[in-house]
Amino acid sequence: MPQWKIKAFKELSLEELYECLRLRSEVFISEQNCVYNDVDNKDQVAFHLMGVENGKTVAYARLFDQGKYFDLASIGRVVVAQDSRSKAYGHELMKEAISGIKTLFGSQRIKISAQLYLKKFYESHGFVAVGDQYLEDDIPHIQMIRD
Repeated sequence: MPQWKIKAFKELSLEELYECLRLRSEVFISEQNCVYNDVDNKDQVAFHLMGVENGKTVAYARLFDQGKYFDLASIGRVVVAQDSRSKAYGHELMKEAISGIKTLFGSQRIKISAQLYLKKFYESHGFVAVGDQYLEDDIPHIQMIRD
């Protein structure tokens, strides 16, 4: 079971920052074979939710206040290490992320840009698709909102 922690960018240790970037790179760039600019100058205004198990970051998401990424509060870069996916950490991660948004920014609607194949997963956490699907970095996505 991971230990969950949320930190602002300036609170991250070098090791924590490296672990977050390593996990994102492993999944979004290597595993999904998608060359894109993961380091996008938004980490500095995000809060970083990390699930740590045995000293290794196994789950991660960025949390944004409204206006910092979208017009609503948002959750992004949602990722679980490949060898931890069978443990349902993705569901725990989303529960922690939604709770973190409420704690950090107050009770707000949340908007995400979801990979289309994960639509049902996000629906299970109260998100509803809005608009048409679109390509982001050549991967089908859809915007979703949770009230």
